[in-house]
Amino acid sequence: MADTYVRERSGDGRKDLKYPPAPEPLAVPVYDNHAHLEILDGDEPLSLAEQLDRAEAVGIAGVIQASGDIESSRWAVEAAASDPRVLAAVAIHPNDAPTYAEQGMLDQAIAVIDELAAHPRTRAIGETGLDFFRTDEPGRPAQFESFEAHIALAKKHGIAMQIHDRDAHDAVLETLSRVGAPEKTVFHCFSGDDAMAKICADAGYHLSFAGNVTFKNAQNLRDALAVTPLDRILVETDAPFLTPTPLRGRPNAPYLVPITVRFMAAELGLDVDELCAQLAQNTLRVYGSFTG
Repeated sequence: MADTYVRERSGDGRKDLKYPPAPEPLAVPVYDNHAHLEILDGDEPLSLAEQLDRAEAVGIAGVIQASGDIESSRWAVEAAASDPRVLAAVAIHPNDAPTYAEQGMLDQAIAVIDELAAHPRTRAIGETGLDFFRTDEPGRPAQFESFEAHIALAKKHGIAMQIHDRDAHDAVLETLSRVGAPEKTVFHCFSGDDAMAKICADAGYHLSFAGNVTFKNAQNLRDALAVTPLDRILVETDAPFLTPTPLRGRPNAPYLVPITVRFMAAELGLDVDELCAQLAQNTLRVYGSFTG
C-alpha cells in the first residue's frame, strides 16, 4: 500500500542493470547489516536464495532484511523464518509515515509492526527515523509520531533499532536524547560527519557504513569512520542501492560487501581479517545469533 520509499529510490539513473562479478571472498565472514532483498533489481532479478547463496560464497554469513512498510515488514519476517541466513527488521519508513497518517492508518500500521516485532526472528525495528530531504514540513509531525512509536517498540521488545536519518541529524539526536534511545541503536547508512560520529559513539550508538563511504565526494563519511570506535562499526549494502565504487550505476547486493569492507580496512589501516572479525562480533552483539 504505502510504497513511497521504493518509488522514490527506484529509477535512479543506473546505466548498467547487470549484476557485477563477485569480488574476492573474505576469509573471515561478516554480515550485511541492512538490505532490501524484496526489491527486485537488475536485468535478471535474483531470488532470496540466489542472493544469499552468492553472498555466502564470498564470506557474507547473513543479512539483516530491513523494511519500510507493512508489506515489506511481513516479507522480512517470512524471509527470516524461511532461511537461517536472514534476520528481520520491521518498521514504517519515515517517508511512508505521512502517507499512513493521511489515511488515518498510522496507529493501525504501528500495531502491525508491534505484532511482527514479537516474532523470534525479528531482531530490530527499522528502518525508522526522520527524513527532511523527501518529506516537507506538513508531513514531519507524522514522522516524529512514528519515530517515537518505533523507539517505544524497540524498547518493548528488547531489540535493536535501525535509524534512517537524512538531512535531519540534529532532530534525530534530539529525539533520541529526549525520549531515550533503545539500548542497541544503529544509524543505518550513517550520513553525518566526524563531529556527529563522536556524539553517537559517546551515546553508545552503532554506526553502519554503506557503499557510499567509497564515493569520491563522501570525505565526511571517511572522517566519521576514522573516529568511530571499532566496537561500534557495522557494514551494510542498503541493497539494491549505494553500490560501491568502482561499480556505481549497477545493482547492489550483499555479495558486494567485501568491496566496502576492504575499502574500510584500508582507510582504517587495519588488516582485512581483523576488521572482519570485529564487524562480525559487533553485528552478533547487536542482533544476536542467526541460528539461535
